[in-house]
Amino acid sequence: MPDAPAAPAVADPPPPRHVAIIMDGNGRWAAARGLPRVAGHRAGAQAVRSIVESAVRHGVGWITLYAFSSENWRRPPGEVLDLTGLLRHYLRNEVRELRREGIRLRFIGDRSRFEPDIVADLEQAELETADNSRLNLTLALSYGARAEIVAAARAAARAAREGLVDPGLIDEVSFSRLLSTSAMPDPDLIIRTSGEQRLSNFLLWQSAYAELLFLDVLWPDFGPTHFAEALAEYARRERRFGARPA
Repeated sequence: MPDAPAAPAVADPPPPRHVAIIMDGNGRWAAARGLPRVAGHRAGAQAVRSIVESAVRHGVGWITLYAFSSENWRRPPGEVLDLTGLLRHYLRNEVRELRREGIRLRFIGDRSRFEPDIVADLEQAELETADNSRLNLTLALSYGARAEIVAAARAAARAAREGLVDPGLIDEVSFSRLLSTSAMPDPDLIIRTSGEQRLSNFLLWQSAYAELLFLDVLWPDFGPTHFAEALAEYARRERRFGARPA
């Protein structure tokens, strides 16, 4: 009796096109070890490198990291100084490697609050990696989603006042083009580390239909295994975008 034909192989589900991460828990990681908060931020920066490498390995095309919120400016001056110093170090020491690895670097947020040398470094980093396409890495710096939406609303109102657009024709698509993420796809998956379960003013418009995953692991401890497990959890979810199941 001839052998039964083998069952066709089931293809792995595609990875999310865009993963956004709220990197939370650096301070608690440092406190648990009796270290200054800046040590947690440095460890968190190391975690960024491993997750960027994991994203490339898993075929994720876009990664957005919530690195510095608009509310972070309210932290003690010494910690803000440590954070901006770490940003300087990253820009001046990592961009060359990102360029070599084919990673494009972008920034969203209010750059005007940073020192002029940091603003210049941000612009230079975007310029140097503009032709890369292996992975699109976006850092949200001095970023707040409410401020982003208000700025877009002002731009739409200004265009309407100047007769450049009919207010009645402004829809979700045209409004999205006014956001700082206009060149990016909306996130498919948003991960927050540290056990907190909120978005904290991050990509509020763009996350309307994102899958949310809250993990009880501090950001410096978040590694490739956690990232792979997050992608596996995403693959198990059924995305319906408001439609009824079939």
